[in-house]
Amino acid sequence: MATNGRRLDILFEKDAMAISVKEHITSTPDILGGKPCIAGTRIRVQDIYVWHELQGHSPDEIVQGYPQLMLADVYAALAYLWDHREAILAEIHQGDQIVEQLKLKFPSKLRDKLMGGNDANSISS
Repeated sequence: MATNGRRLDILFEKDAMAISVKEHITSTPDILGGKPCIAGTRIRVQDIYVWHELQGHSPDEIVQGYPQLMLADVYAALAYLWDHREAILAEIHQGDQIVEQLKLKFPSKLRDKLMGGNDANSISS
């Protein structure tokens, strides 16, 4: 019987861990377009991905930079990322494509000025 009791304890611990991860990550249609984010914040899972995977910040460094986060939040976001990696990377890629389309449609006036382009609306001295 002691073995059965221990097995139930282990199962309960696994269930509690699953619930804990779900509490760290939320997805609400009215917040950030429904993108998964850390509960109670507007920090998206994809932001954690960028900071950790692309910029090389450790989870501790991320928490130091964003004190509203707990270390468990960052690890939960990384776990969520690995469970939903393709979907999150597709969202990032889609966002990058939209930015590139907007850059083509609305070129930077500042860049033209900095590059010495002549514009009829520029102020002459």
